[in-house]
Amino acid sequence: MRTYSVKETYVTLQGEGAQTGRAAVFLRFAGCNLWSGLERDRASAICKFCDTDFVGTDGKNGGKFEGPEALAKHVHKVWTQAGGEGGDPYVICTGGEPLLQLDPPAIAALKRYGFEIGVETNGTLTAPDGIDWICVSPKANAALKQRSGQELKLVFPQDEPEAQPSCFESLQFEHFFLQPKDDTGQAENIAAAAAYCMKNPKWRLSLQTHKLIGLP
Repeated sequence: MRTYSVKETYVTLQGEGAQTGRAAVFLRFAGCNLWSGLERDRASAICKFCDTDFVGTDGKNGGKFEGPEALAKHVHKVWTQAGGEGGDPYVICTGGEPLLQLDPPAIAALKRYGFEIGVETNGTLTAPDGIDWICVSPKANAALKQRSGQELKLVFPQDEPEAQPSCFESLQFEHFFLQPKDDTGQAENIAAAAAYCMKNPKWRLSLQTHKLIGLP
């Protein structure tokens, strides 16, 4: 039976993209295939600008869960304890890279508890069937295998030629978002992303609104 390693689990509002403002359980799996999560390895990582702690299982409501039923029961408990009532229960599987662990048995177990399932992935692994909302955030120098879904969210700007917005416009996604890179030049990045979206209306601007209003 598979053991699932979870960094943290909490209820908040989705702060990014087309689902902004929707209440959801964030199920953050530990681990990633593009960076170890350790600062000593950042310079040599494939993805160098991640702003998330996904190392270990010591976060809020984190831990190791033996089998898909235990994982789904845990997510349901976090949702109900936060007062989730009415509407469709929604869980966003994120990381790190959630598709390293989110497998068909876990998806089936979450469905049995009534959850609509979203995933935020770097796209280097193919998503299994049963996920309701696939958000792909491609990274330079990482082969993109998940080339369709509901949402493509590109961190902007990136210097690499293969990470420019025009490289992804032919892919099969319903929504295309530019998300300004969250670093010391954030104000300039927001202005650049906004200007690009105005000139290229296939793309929409996605801000991390949860950070703007003080939510996790």
